[in-house]
Amino acid sequence: MVGEGNSRSGMDKLPHDIIHNILSRLPITSLIQFGCVCRGWHTLSHDSHISRPKESNRCLVFACDQLYFIEFPDDNGGGRVRKFYPPFCASMPKYKVVCSCDGLLCIADSSCNKAAYIYNPFTGNYKELPSPEPSQHGETIVGFGFHPMINEYKVVKMVYRIRNDGRRLSNGAASLGSFHCEIQVFGLGGDIWRSAGKVPYLLDLQSSESPLVDGRLHWVTAPSFGGRKIISFDLADEQFREVPTPDDCAGIGYHRYPLAVVRGCLAAAVYCRNGDSEIWAMREYNVKESWAKEFNIRGYTPNLESPSLEQSHLRRPVRIICLLKNDEILVEYEGATLASYDPKSGYFKNLSFHGMPNLFRTILHTGSINWIDIPV
Repeated sequence: MVGEGNSRSGMDKLPHDIIHNILSRLPITSLIQFGCVCRGWHTLSHDSHISRPKESNRCLVFACDQLYFIEFPDDNGGGRVRKFYPPFCASMPKYKVVCSCDGLLCIADSSCNKAAYIYNPFTGNYKELPSPEPSQHGETIVGFGFHPMINEYKVVKMVYRIRNDGRRLSNGAASLGSFHCEIQVFGLGGDIWRSAGKVPYLLDLQSSESPLVDGRLHWVTAPSFGGRKIISFDLADEQFREVPTPDDCAGIGYHRYPLAVVRGCLAAAVYCRNGDSEIWAMREYNVKESWAKEFNIRGYTPNLESPSLEQSHLRRPVRIICLLKNDEILVEYEGATLASYDPKSGYFKNLSFHGMPNLFRTILHTGSINWIDIPV
């Protein structure tokens, strides 16, 4: 085995730009191992030019009360699913992944009313967030993201509480006047939750997506007389705004549709009456006229072992995970099937990997050595 002194002297013989170029090409799992060789290599591996998230380090995280991952299957096959072991899982055995941002996962307890963590699954570093005071219970929506203008990560939490008759929110199909909701914000550079005022919209409580585009988190509102709307929350000024939607896509106003990010643009997977799903993307952010239909995904019912699961997938839009390098679309059908879709041929291919859980939620994650200042 090469000793630390020899390792460091070997590195010193190479120009730093060459070392950076070599290390920047390593997959995230190799970069983690590289940083364990010696102190000098550890310091190099955490250089900001190397440790920041890279497209080549994309992976898929499968969440189902436990965390699994697979290095990105751009070849539409192969690979083995491996498991993460969060150091806090003993104190929070049931949890869900809110979202991924810059190599960090935001993880909350299954009800989103208590514990929450920011966790780098590849380094094991994490930050436990304090519980909001007073503790609130109700239907909860959580988002997490980074705004480059203020150089800060923020977690936002909204808890809808019923004002009068005590009915549980099941589909969000009631008026906002029946409920009270404030938004609380936690900046990772601070130590307390702050109130950012009242939430002026009743969001779709069954939607788990909060895509981050242009430093803003996005949600879809619950159905109302005015139809559904897309709402943004700016992490810089902490204000809600309505995002313009296309006039020539009727389904975007009424059907439930998941939001996503496609080629860096805000996108929506809109269900059509014929069973197809149209993928619309806003090519220039906040410009109504820039919405365009990027893809049409034909109707598809995956082969599922459980008839009840199969029925639950009917008449629902797909979740868009991302675009693959071969221009196919990676889609998920409500936590039971992962598939690639070729928009040119119109064919689907179910994807299954050894060790993959039966039920899951797929999160696109970019591995990095992004620091959270709590060593493990």
